[in-house]
Amino acid sequence: MKIASWNVNSVRQRQDLILDWLHRNTPDVLMLQEIKCETEQFPAEAFRAAGYECAVVGQKSYNGVATLVRGAFETTTDHLPGFENPAARYVEIRTQGITLGNLYLPNGNSGGEEGYATKLAFFDALARRAKAFLTTETDFVLAGDYNVCPTAEDCAPGALGPDDALVRPESRAAWRRLLWLGLTDALRALHPSGTAYTFWDYQAGAWQRDCGLRIDHALLSPRVAERLITAWPDREERALERPSDHVPLIVTLKDLPATA
Repeated sequence: MKIASWNVNSVRQRQDLILDWLHRNTPDVLMLQEIKCETEQFPAEAFRAAGYECAVVGQKSYNGVATLVRGAFETTTDHLPGFENPAARYVEIRTQGITLGNLYLPNGNSGGEEGYATKLAFFDALARRAKAFLTTETDFVLAGDYNVCPTAEDCAPGALGPDDALVRPESRAAWRRLLWLGLTDALRALHPSGTAYTFWDYQAGAWQRDCGLRIDHALLSPRVAERLITAWPDREERALERPSDHVPLIVTLKDLPATA
């Protein structure tokens, strides 16, 4: 089973790039963030023609998430339970026996301390959702743009100041709380060290200087983590014309054995 997550920074601007990527990589699931369009304006028909049905939660001009799925699925919720904010930042589906939460966590750098508190509130609600799944022994993946660099190695030297919301101690502590629940950071489980950036800013030649960040993540529940085969960022996408500033994060899992 191949699962990918990608902050596309406007689905309508990147539609052709996404369709080309789907054709070349054929994931079972692609979770998109920052689609930047209302649900009714999402190009669902184009993706349906490529073999993918869509669960979409959009809003005008900002935010928005969509999950593209090959095969049967059900949408379990169109918002993150317990996060009292109207922004379109979460959609959750279930397919092939796994619940997949697609998330776009607040950046936290705008709106002062109130804006930062919203970021931490999302983390808190996400932790509660994960605890609920663990209590019911639900197999799940929480993937998307977390807007946090978990360690210093996940941020290129000089890319961010120490007070940036992506590296503040409280942000990193909120991330660690998810790991302490028993979740597995898919990429670091297989590549414990080394740079594996998923984002390069459009400014100051960040891509050319490889001044990147690892802020897109996939957290796996225990039984799903046992099926982990590969996890890597598809950094070649950043070199294309008119790319997103993020690249896809791809995770592959062993298929479950067929039942009689």
